[in-house]
Amino acid sequence: MFADLCYFSVRSIQLTFVFLVLPCLLLGYLGQAAYLMQNHTDILAEQAFFSSVPSGVFWPIFLIANVAALIACRAVTTATFSCIKQSTALGCFPRLKIIHTSRKFMGQIYIPVINWFLLVVCILFICSIQSITEMGNAYGIAELGVMIMTTILVTIVMLLIWQINIFVVLSFLTIFLGIELTFFSSVLWGVGDGSWIILVFAGSMFLIMYIWNYGSKLKYETEVKQKLSMDLMRELGSNLGTIRAPGIGLLYNELVKGIPAIFGHFLTTLPAIHSMIIFVCIKYVPVPVVTQNERFLFRRVCPKNYHIFRCIARYGYKDVRKENHQAFEQLLIESLEKFIRREAQERSLESDGDDDMETEDDDYSNNKTRVLVAPNGSVYSLGMPLLAEFQETCNNKNRGSIEASTYCSSPEVFSKSESSTDPFDPEQSLDRELYFIRKAKESGVVYLLGHGDIRARKDSWFIKKLVINYFYAFLRKNCRRGIANLSVPHSNLMQVGMTYMV
Repeated sequence: MFADLCYFSVRSIQLTFVFLVLPCLLLGYLGQAAYLMQNHTDILAEQAFFSSVPSGVFWPIFLIANVAALIACRAVTTATFSCIKQSTALGCFPRLKIIHTSRKFMGQIYIPVINWFLLVVCILFICSIQSITEMGNAYGIAELGVMIMTTILVTIVMLLIWQINIFVVLSFLTIFLGIELTFFSSVLWGVGDGSWIILVFAGSMFLIMYIWNYGSKLKYETEVKQKLSMDLMRELGSNLGTIRAPGIGLLYNELVKGIPAIFGHFLTTLPAIHSMIIFVCIKYVPVPVVTQNERFLFRRVCPKNYHIFRCIARYGYKDVRKENHQAFEQLLIESLEKFIRREAQERSLESDGDDDMETEDDDYSNNKTRVLVAPNGSVYSLGMPLLAEFQETCNNKNRGSIEASTYCSSPEVFSKSESSTDPFDPEQSLDRELYFIRKAKESGVVYLLGHGDIRARKDSWFIKKLVINYFYAFLRKNCRRGIANLSVPHSNLMQVGMTYMV
């Protein structure tokens, strides 16, 4: 029931529970109750189930009970894998290595770390229990806790999803929750006799999930708030206030919209930036395999002469991420060229639409000093003329040759060197951009990885400093990074760290 229905269909589970599981449970519990009513002084009342079994069928029942225990262990393990996977997808648990064992069912998974963790916890649990009574108390508080949470969640579904009458919902909540709380209060009296183990375990798991969710949420909100504005990009111009070196830079980030703050850190840290920038965001979709022609989704981030794109790379849960980086780059460039061609076709059909990919105003090509405020609060002066003289030199020497445009590393230089052609001709504009992409690809592809960490401010509360600076930092350091499967040679890799103060 808790494993994404990865082994059976919904209808089969409904029929099995109604016509097989429910009758067996009723007969089993009613039989034990009848036996205890007749033998309430029996010294074996603590084992009412086996005591109520007739001696002639004791060993077959004993065998069935052990097989049922093995099946229950398997179900608990599978349910734990599923819950961890769903918690990770919701951002409530650190990322772990997940192995999908089936191409047909997405829910059939295996998590090695959790499997070993369950083994260690079970051994410690058995070693710490002194009697079967303590095990029964621990099982009781766990079972009743699950029942209470299920009742609360079903109530929420009845209100928000099914939209049942409020009086029916209140009646359901009062009856079931009242009975469960009554039993739960009776079990709490035995906290000192084994139940404390379950409470400590549940509290530890809740603490881990809360700290991870709290830290991840703070980090994402900070990245969204400090992302670079389009006004700043327009002010910097198509050269981005620095030198645009030939080549393609793939900047990996989790944001699917806007310009990440780590990009500003790259601009203020590196002496030059690539002539083409692609923000890559990896997303996993609930299908086994994503075909190559549907792998990438592209979108322009800035005007056309900036040559900045956003790419969402979609992978299925059975797709192999350890692919050759050259094949990945080739597929990426081919998909980008298809996007540009499709964009050009759409623009040619929209004759009445204005071109929103205009070049920057002329007053930004002068020698004014620019100031860039980095996301961490540092102020950097970009007192350079944005290669104005270099552009004029390139244009004067190479105006008649398209090949010479690759000598000018800036995208703006490339566009100006083609000024002899009609700038409003869509076919020539398409050819120039495709030619620019191929030349940038020939110059090389560099993977830009930005590692963003968060630290609590000095004026923060002590609890916040403890949670962010120590607990969350420990979890983040030991969890699986989002780019763990990225197969890139070190010669094509560039990493920059950045710390956000929250």
